[in-house]
Amino acid sequence: MAYMSQENKKSLMPAIKAVLKKYKMKASVGVRHHSSLVCNIVSGEMDLSECFSHGDGYAQVNTYHIDRHYEGKIKSFLNELLVAMSTGNHDNSDIMTDYFDVGWYSNINIGQYHKPYVQVSA
Repeated sequence: MAYMSQENKKSLMPAIKAVLKKYKMKASVGVRHHSSLVCNIVSGEMDLSECFSHGDGYAQVNTYHIDRHYEGKIKSFLNELLVAMSTGNHDNSDIMTDYFDVGWYSNINIGQYHKPYVQVSA
């Protein structure tokens, strides 16, 4: 059963902050329903406009398909962020038998549904 605690989040934060600092991004990180680690990317220097399918400044990143949906610097950033969020995690799931066994779920959002991502100048 997936479980994420505040203590586990605290132990992952230095690596997450290092990735955000490297790419000059700001984000909020939280625990949702004691099972998911959620990173909401709020602002940064990177142009993420290609990520928004509806032009509303908000997108949920499919963490299983980052390599297929993103390119260049955005792809590198999201992959590094996901690695930092998943350190110590496991995934022994078998979807063919409807068996799901993960340490915790990692969610990445660009902006939030009520507050869009803001690109800031360097």
